Amino acid sequence: MELSLHAGRCEGYGLCEELAPRVYRLPDDDDVEILQPQVPSELEAEAAAGARVCPVAAILVSR
Repeated sequence: MELSLHAGRCEGYGLCEELAPRVYRLPDDDDVEILQPQVPSELEAEAAAGARVCPVAAILVSR
């Protein structure tokens, strides 16, 4: 699984980080950071859940 970000779309809700803190980090003044762009298999469910809850669909998931 691979993750990427729609540049400028993140509005800082932080739901992704709440569900998947090992995959996403939301700095106080910037877009979300993807800590694991190439997601290891043991974090795939967590990463997918974090992407799914984004209210503005800022995170793209590819397989």
